[in-house]
Amino acid sequence: MRLTFFMVLLAWSSWLPAYGSDVGLVNMVTGEVAYVSASKAAGKARPFMTVREGDRFNLSSGSQLKVVFFDGGRQEIWQGPASFRAGRSATLPIAGKPTEATNLPVGAAQRIAHVPDLMQHARLGGIQVRGTLTRKQEASLQQQENIREARATYAQMQKTAPADDITPELYLYAALYEYLMYSEMSTVVEEMQRKQPNNDDVKALAAWVKTRTPK
Repeated sequence: MRLTFFMVLLAWSSWLPAYGSDVGLVNMVTGEVAYVSASKAAGKARPFMTVREGDRFNLSSGSQLKVVFFDGGRQEIWQGPASFRAGRSATLPIAGKPTEATNLPVGAAQRIAHVPDLMQHARLGGIQVRGTLTRKQEASLQQQENIREARATYAQMQKTAPADDITPELYLYAALYEYLMYSEMSTVVEEMQRKQPNNDDVKALAAWVKTRTPK
């Protein structure tokens, strides 16, 4: 009987969602926004931080936060005072509701999911590298088609993004990074800097790409 109970418990636990898994990305923060993770760790929300299922965000009056979810590409904008908990593919309101909710183009969220790693990579100056990043790769015909599709998605995202929103550029940057297209990445970063000239994370990206761009 004990063995049967254990097997049922094991099957039930494996069916449950992975509470605390990465589900989204904060891609804009203004004002004071605090968060408490499912493990009770607390801090201030910052741009390009990973959101995990169960994280709770508390927005003070006048603050604003934008979050995009990897599963489904839902993007929500919240304004304080308000609070919510992160679900798997959308926020779970506690106080207030999102002022705006849209869906990113298909496939965009999956590339944006790599942004925290790319930001960390740039901050570390390229110390943690997957594979060789010093050699320019020649794109195959399929890769060229993938980039054309990425640029088309980028243009689509630009049409609805606010003037200072760099989410479209982050998406295209991640797509170009897949094929080590540094010169093109440099142009994208320049657009990020034009939109957000005081963003330290963008400055880190620009500095890193500069080291990979032929002089």
